Amino acid sequence: MSFAKEELLAVAIARLIGDARHVAVGAASPIPATGAFLLKQKNPLLRISLLQKRTGNPFTEGSRELFDLAGQGRVDVFFLGGAQIDGEANINLVEAEGRRFPGSFGSAYMYFAAKQTILFREEHSARVLVPKVEFISAPGWSAPEVERRGGPAALLTGKALFFWQKEERRFRLESVHPGANAEDVRANTGFDYDAPAAVPPTPPPSAAELALLRGPVAKVIAENYPEFARRVWGALAELRPA
Repeated sequence: MSFAKEELLAVAIARLIGDARHVAVGAASPIPATGAFLLKQKNPLLRISLLQKRTGNPFTEGSRELFDLAGQGRVDVFFLGGAQIDGEANINLVEAEGRRFPGSFGSAYMYFAAKQTILFREEHSARVLVPKVEFISAPGWSAPEVERRGGPAALLTGKALFFWQKEERRFRLESVHPGANAEDVRANTGFDYDAPAAVPPTPPPSAAELALLRGPVAKVIAENYPEFARRVWGALAELRPA
């Protein structure tokens, strides 16, 4: 069964979200959004807040209301990426290799307040996955005396899935995607991590999941991320819900 890499990543995200009740997806995050809407097909009660568009969320005051919800413990899953991510799950959204980026915005707050954060970066290279970030926009862990509801749950990249080990404060390689292997992942990761003796492959999308992705999910994503939908699903991107 053939599938696009984006479909595999979306399915992996849906499985990571699990039984969450409220998922918030930031700007420029079409793959996390696709995974969330795939899960919503199976769980219609799942609440999804798309922060990039007014029509994608009920907030009238933008991110301030999202921060209020997170502070009340009402955001179960959030997604963060970074120009750099290190082995302690710190992220850098400010500057790397002399290049400036838009900044951290509310990443540090959401990293603490959302119940779980899935780190996502499609590029998997030693340039992105570094031994130590140049600037900590949001820390991956905190000292025991620091009050913190949430933190990292997993790191998903274009090559592999890592789970976060809170007590050890390091990642563990969970699976590798088609086209990659454990040696390839190790060679392209700048930080050290744990791994089993035999690393399993990431489970592929099922026929039922692909049908949902290419049907109702593609329609929703085409409304919110039209260029992404056209690239992944071609003519399906032109479909609109009835």
